[in-house]
Amino acid sequence: MSRRAYLSLGSNLGDRSARLGAARAALIARTDLRLVALSPVVETDPVDVTDQPRFLNQVLAVDTSLEPRSLLDVCLAIEHGLGRDRNAGPRRGPRTIDIDLLLYGGETLDEPGLTLPHARLAEREFFLALCRAAGAPEVWLPKAVVA
Repeated sequence: MSRRAYLSLGSNLGDRSARLGAARAALIARTDLRLVALSPVVETDPVDVTDQPRFLNQVLAVDTSLEPRSLLDVCLAIEHGLGRDRNAGPRRGPRTIDIDLLLYGGETLDEPGLTLPHARLAEREFFLALCRAAGAPEVWLPKAVVA
């Protein structure tokens, strides 16, 4: 059975656009994922750790036969293959590529290392907007947190 999922891509080191392209290519090359829609690519200021370069971000809608944990594992493996070391540098610091599972089939899930919708999605209005641009159903989206 295929489920719709929304993945975010982000990069703020090196050739950011090329890194997003490489991540997209690696994802859609898989037989267990089918690209359905893409948001525009936007440039955003860093959040939390603000002393770092600006990010390029995009959201992809995919249909997948993978369960959420397996899909997250695929995302982490692609990050690693593209040179990301999650143990290097500060948490939420500069990164070559970041692939996050934001939404999966409208499900809610809270287990170690995987929260759906993504734990910080409601705090990132730009990602909510990108999810909408990629066709995410409004009912799947958490309400934005107003600071």
